[in-house]
Amino acid sequence: MKQSAVVTGGASGIGLAVAERLLDDGWPVAVLDADLEALARAEEALSGENAIFLAADVTDEDDVAESFDEVVDRLGLIGGLVNSAGIACNLSAEETSAERFREVLDVNLVGSFITAKAGLERMGASLSIVNLTSVSGLRANRGRVAYGASKAGVKLMTEVLALEFGNRAVRVNCVAPGAIQTPMITRLHTPEARRQWLGRVPQARYGEPEEVAAAIAFLLSPEASYINGHTLAVDGGFLAAGLIEEG
Repeated sequence: MKQSAVVTGGASGIGLAVAERLLDDGWPVAVLDADLEALARAEEALSGENAIFLAADVTDEDDVAESFDEVVDRLGLIGGLVNSAGIACNLSAEETSAERFREVLDVNLVGSFITAKAGLERMGASLSIVNLTSVSGLRANRGRVAYGASKAGVKLMTEVLALEFGNRAVRVNCVAPGAIQTPMITRLHTPEARRQWLGRVPQARYGEPEEVAAAIAFLLSPEASYINGHTLAVDGGFLAAGLIEEG
């Protein structure tokens, strides 16, 4: 039996695109999400596929353990894990409360740690984990003090896990999306924010969730068998850009 893949935050946006891509690649896929309405829509959209849909809060260790046990019971031992569950926060440091800061860290960073440990405890012959960081975790962006800190933590956590588990048939990598056309970005990016982002992306467009999913699928695949502890930016050249306007 082929090992299963788990996609947290898999009911919408990048997570849903990843679930669809992995199903196309032949993985049995478990879609985990805390949003029950989005989960129901995803289940309807992927009806007939080799997928299961589970409600789970990634910050709750018991909830995650129960969900991952069900994945193993229904789909088999875990060979791929994509940590896409996350929340955004677009507030200045002055406007960000300690409570809000902790909430973002808890979901984006601690949640990824909890699910990574659960995957490691239930892995098959091998395991590839891909964590979703962000260009905002690699470069300072206004309004991203909590979000950026959480995603920077995801990157370093990924590197430590890659170091500690690399000799146990485990690979752990990151994908760092830039501006991607997702429901979350649609809510957060005002017309002015879009203008600013497009002015700093050499490809002069937002990316599509499927483009991020393609990078994740590669990192999960045997073709990436010697890639470990790496962060792959899918950002249209945002991180590489300096002055890009003609002058």
